[in-house]
Amino acid sequence: MRIPSNKIKDIISFFKQELQGLYDEREIKSFINLIMEEYTTLNSAQLLVNADKTLNESVLLKIKFAINDLKVYKPVQYILGKTFFYDLEFNVTPDVLIPRPETEELVNWLIDDYKNHLQTITLIDIGTGSGCIPITIKKHLPQANINAVDISEKALEVAKRNAKKNKVSINFIQLDIFDRERWQELPETDVIISNPPYVCDSEKQMMQPNVLDYEPHLALFVSNDDPLLFYNAITDFAIQKLNPNGSLYFEINENFALKTKTLLEIKGFTNCEILKDMQGKNRMIKAYIYDK
Repeated sequence: MRIPSNKIKDIISFFKQELQGLYDEREIKSFINLIMEEYTTLNSAQLLVNADKTLNESVLLKIKFAINDLKVYKPVQYILGKTFFYDLEFNVTPDVLIPRPETEELVNWLIDDYKNHLQTITLIDIGTGSGCIPITIKKHLPQANINAVDISEKALEVAKRNAKKNKVSINFIQLDIFDRERWQELPETDVIISNPPYVCDSEKQMMQPNVLDYEPHLALFVSNDDPLLFYNAITDFAIQKLNPNGSLYFEINENFALKTKTLLEIKGFTNCEILKDMQGKNRMIKAYIYDK
């Protein structure tokens, strides 16, 4: 199908027709607003006012490429190369997960707990990905000294760009959390936070193609045989590295909330608290360690 003209109204009509049946109307409207604003600098209200404005061929080509990507379910965040998290802009590539609203809730929980903390706190983020967790925390808790680790060198490159973009200083370290001999390279700390892989392989069939086909499986999935693999290792790391009265924050699989809580308690953590996300699902857990 061809676009009748280079006018904005005809491009938007083409946009809708090409995506009809692939996404619902709300999603299509959102895609149109995001893509058109990115390539024309016009917001949704301005698009209506300028409906008869003609776009040049270069802009039109970018929009066509974006539509083709959306037709094969490529996430719009990867198309644009950016997304927003906690009102901050982050670069994203297929080397990192797209930040989720649930993770915003986890970060908000920690920020609320420490916003009135006057002393310097030290924090380690494990599996940092795009860096959205430590960067957001640093913006809101500037007194924090933060280390962030990830096994992926490419993910850390994205995270470093995001730290620079958001004008914060984070110490990024490439490290496999399962390599216990390297734990000595990390300092003792007051807080550990992590959103590790927690989606079981058996849950893949329930996931959308925009996630399965494009987002890094290394950061998403864990074996059905050991769904708490990462939680077990990170908890052991926390036992070794947390200062007295230190705290541990996890994003969790709702299906293993109680098992995660039991794991923490067996290993000596106390005051374990599970928090539901905006969908009413058990999505976060916090625990403390007082004695080692």
